[in-house]
Amino acid sequence: MKNKSTKIDQLRVLARRSGILHARDLTPLNLPRRYLGILCAEGFIVRTGRGLYMLSGAPETAHLGLAQVAKAIPKGVICLLSALRFHEIGTQAPHEVWVALDRRAARPRAIFPKTRIMRFSGKALTEGIKEYVIAGVGVRIYCPAKTVADCFKYRNKVGLDVVLEALREVTRKQICSADELWKYAKVCRVAEVMRPYMEAIL
Repeated sequence: MKNKSTKIDQLRVLARRSGILHARDLTPLNLPRRYLGILCAEGFIVRTGRGLYMLSGAPETAHLGLAQVAKAIPKGVICLLSALRFHEIGTQAPHEVWVALDRRAARPRAIFPKTRIMRFSGKALTEGIKEYVIAGVGVRIYCPAKTVADCFKYRNKVGLDVVLEALREVTRKQICSADELWKYAKVCRVAEVMRPYMEAIL
């Protein structure tokens, strides 16, 4: 009984430290996953999605959905409309979290909040990633210039009006330089597509 109590105390410490807890976080500490149910019953934590838990009464945090998705899909990178929203570029308010994953990666199980998986590869997947801490979770998000280039690459999915609004805004507000935009245009292989729009705006 004492051992069980000690392990539950360990789990409480882990929950406080992690901000957002995933069931797999218990494995390295040899903590049984059933203890999550005990803490839920106590009201210490609440289940927010498949395998995801948060402290009860945790303060509202901007971009909490991004942190939840990052915890559930640690190899993913927040991209496209969700990255635009995070960087406060444009007027988009996506109702799902857009996540880039390697083309060969297994598709994640259904998670909350709703996600839209985009398949990237090579440098288009690995370049331009910055990490931010949201609700205690490290969240990987593409930088503004890479996000704009990605939007050009996937303009048929996000809409050309969204792409042009983003390009005008990063230029007008000097969120990123022309050199950065050209760099990621080449990484995403959309330099020729972006060229006339950039020449008209810059």
